[in-house]
Amino acid sequence: MKKLINDVATVLTESLDGFAAAHADLVTLGAEHKFVRRKVLKPGKVALLSGGGAGHEPLHAGFVGHGMLDAACPGQVFTSPTPDQMMAAADAVDTGAGLLFIVKNYEGDVMNFDMAREMCGRDVATVITDDDVAVENSLYTTGRRGVAGTLVVEKVVGAAAERGADLKTLKALGDRVNKATRSMGVALTSCTVPAAGKPTFDIGPADMEMGVGIHGEPGRRRVPLQSADAIAEEMVAAIAGDLGGKGNALLFVNGFGGTPSMELYLMYEAARKQLTRHGITPVRALVGSYVTSLDMAGCSITVTMFDDEIAQHWDAPVHTAALRWGL
Repeated sequence: MKKLINDVATVLTESLDGFAAAHADLVTLGAEHKFVRRKVLKPGKVALLSGGGAGHEPLHAGFVGHGMLDAACPGQVFTSPTPDQMMAAADAVDTGAGLLFIVKNYEGDVMNFDMAREMCGRDVATVITDDDVAVENSLYTTGRRGVAGTLVVEKVVGAAAERGADLKTLKALGDRVNKATRSMGVALTSCTVPAAGKPTFDIGPADMEMGVGIHGEPGRRRVPLQSADAIAEEMVAAIAGDLGGKGNALLFVNGFGGTPSMELYLMYEAARKQLTRHGITPVRALVGSYVTSLDMAGCSITVTMFDDEIAQHWDAPVHTAALRWGL
């Protein structure tokens, strides 16, 4: 294993120290590295809080700031944060309008955020993301996994919160965006968790994992490596078939951490062509490594069907470490 680390036991805390120092104009690091919060809170605004295991950066801490999250709780690599982290974050960012938890559908995340909601004694609603069409159940979930579509929910709901929407409205909007969003991933290599020191799964040099999860969970099947066009055709067919409609959409091609931008843009073009064949027109684009799996090579495709409200909130100004436009 070759990684830029000092000690596997301190990878997360040292990374958080660096993140907070690099983006000190945007974020503040909570005590004991329990959370990252927006540096300047907006009084009277519903606070958005999310989190999950490290290894998916810039998700979630990279999306803390104007127009997205107010706080993010990082767990150890591929491990859910704990309820005490979430309660500490809630205490730090609640300005009196309530809190919305945005939670990926993994059993540890759902359980711990639910415990925090019950214990914190605050007005809290929850949106659970489950956008992955690859498998109905996985090693970590009952039901579909929450993957890159979580970013879309955080951006759209974050914009509405910034504009003053109340908790009930934000909960309904988050659920609606989640239902309008589908994703699927493909892995060319495994990732390597620092504490393990070896690849999470074995995959041959001529194979790929179709429908892989963001922790390296198995997908639909292991198959020989195909062309980008063939990969996009299968992934888009699964996504479009599950969405079951036509119209305008966001097309988000996300890298898993080990894929060059050149290949991600190539995949965007392949996916765009396939979507048009299904009657879906990409009117917004996002391409880059935003919901990663450490050093895994591969990508995911996410499609969110747009209506006027979702498009308006997607276009609204955002200023975070990982996303910035309109400001």
